[in-house]
Amino acid sequence: MVFQPLKRIKYFLFKRKNIFLSESVKMHANVILDTSYGGSIEIGKKTELLYGVILMTYGGKIKIGTNCSINPYSILYGHGNLTIGNNVLIAGHTMIIPANHNFKDLETPINSQGETRKGIFIKDNVWIGSGCKILDGVTIESGAIIASGAVVTKNVGKNEIIVGVPGKILRIRN
Repeated sequence: MVFQPLKRIKYFLFKRKNIFLSESVKMHANVILDTSYGGSIEIGKKTELLYGVILMTYGGKIKIGTNCSINPYSILYGHGNLTIGNNVLIAGHTMIIPANHNFKDLETPINSQGETRKGIFIKDNVWIGSGCKILDGVTIESGAIIASGAVVTKNVGKNEIIVGVPGKILRIRN
């Protein structure tokens, strides 16, 4: 199967000079790629962004490998950098957030206290189920599966299956 860009669809590329798409990237309607706050987006060959996917860099870098699928209405931020390997499946309504608001000072509004930005790394051959939340500072190793609805706050080992809120190991694939 040869991937071709869809014709006559509506997608948005803000600050295009910071967006690098391989020729075989497939984007569906209403995809938003936004680097207007700085940073860059790089997407590898045979990767598909389905309806309503949003990638916003907020000054960081979003790098997605080859042969990945980002399904409808998923939101991926780049604040502290987001790196996704090859052959990664991300189901719909997933949110990946490589930043966290600081909130230690009770006298200062939270939105004035800045952010911590550690970044998120998702290795090759990972499946992230629908409605998951992946939070800042997490590394998900190769072969891992994140069950639908899980909230990942800690690193995930190779071939681990993670479930629940907060995410916990159900078992290891073997």
